Amino acid sequence: MPISQKIRTLVDNAWIDGYPCLLATAGPDGPNISPKGSMLVYDDEHLAYWERSKKQALANLGCELRVCVMYPNFKAQRDGILESGFLRFYGTAELHESGPLREAIFKRLNKREQEHDGADKGIGVLIKISRAADVRGKPLP
Repeated sequence: MPISQKIRTLVDNAWIDGYPCLLATAGPDGPNISPKGSMLVYDDEHLAYWERSKKQALANLGCELRVCVMYPNFKAQRDGILESGFLRFYGTAELHESGPLREAIFKRLNKREQEHDGADKGIGVLIKISRAADVRGKPLP
């Protein structure tokens, strides 16, 4: 599934722009939604982020790897950049605690994320996208 340069730029700059991506997970204690400031488009089939907080989202991924990532940017809709200000990416997460994929994800992070407290002990998370659409169910632009 090709991801346009416009969507790549929006997602890759989500935290900096003030519209962080939200990661929805589910586990034995119920659902959880966490902001992920390091979320990025890894390639046309994957999103990735750096798990450094190691709290509920990570605990839930230990039980259920299916996730939903939401990119919320109502301003982009009002400004005519996006038809809908809410984009959803559904997929399956893979945890990379060591190895080349972990290092590749780390190298793609912005400087703030690479130098943030706990970054050196983080886990690379690669999300294989199974489908993506705006909040109305339309394919991504």
